[in-house]
Amino acid sequence: MQLTLEQIILHPGQQLLLKELDWKQFETILSELGESRCSRLSYSNGVLEIMVPLPEHEKDKEIISDMVKLLLDAVNINFESLGSTTFKNERMNQAVEPDACFYIENYQAIIGKNRLNLDIEPPPDLVIDIDITSRTRLDNYRLLGVRELWRYTQNGLQINLLQEGEYLEFLSSPNFPNIPIIELINQTIEQSQKLGRSEAIRNFKNWLQENIGLLLS
Repeated sequence: MQLTLEQIILHPGQQLLLKELDWKQFETILSELGESRCSRLSYSNGVLEIMVPLPEHEKDKEIISDMVKLLLDAVNINFESLGSTTFKNERMNQAVEPDACFYIENYQAIIGKNRLNLDIEPPPDLVIDIDITSRTRLDNYRLLGVRELWRYTQNGLQINLLQEGEYLEFLSSPNFPNIPIIELINQTIEQSQKLGRSEAIRNFKNWLQENIGLLLS
C-alpha cells in the first residue's frame, strides 16, 4: 500500500524526512501541499524535510522580523520583505523556505514580482531562520548564495556571513553597521517572554528614538 501526503499527520515540533526524491517529485509534493500550509520545507539533493514549527518558533520569528522592519525604517533604507517565500533553483537541486527574508540592496530587483526564479533574480540579502525546533539547512542557503543568515537558537542570535563560499560567524551585521543587533534582539525576545510582545517592541521603539541618531552620526 502506498501512502499519500493526506495520510501523514505532523504535529507542531515534528519533522518528516523523505529521501531519494527527484526534482519533479519535489515539485509535485510542493504543489499538493499548497501555499496555505503551516509547514516549512527544505529540499537538498534528493532529501526533503517537512517541519511544523512550534508556537515559540513563530513568536520569535515575528518579533525578529518586526525589529528588522523597524530598524530599516529608522535608518531610511528601502526594502522588500518576502516572509517565508519558497526559494528554489532546479539547476542547483536546492529549495528552502526561510522563516523570514528581506531584499535590501537588491530590493528593486523584485518589486512587482509575484513569482521568483533564482536562475534570474538574486537571492534575499538577509534571511532569518529560527533554529529552535530544527537544524537550519546551511547548505541550502550557501548554495543559493544568501549573503547574510541570522539564526536564532536557544543560545540567542547568531549572524552568519557568506565568505568565499562558506558561512562564518560575525558579531555585527553589514546591513546595520554600528548597531548592536545581537544584544538588541536577545534582549527584546527575553523581554517579550516576561512582559509580552507589545511592551517589548514598544521598548525597542523607544531605544531606536533615543539612540539611532547617535549611532548613525
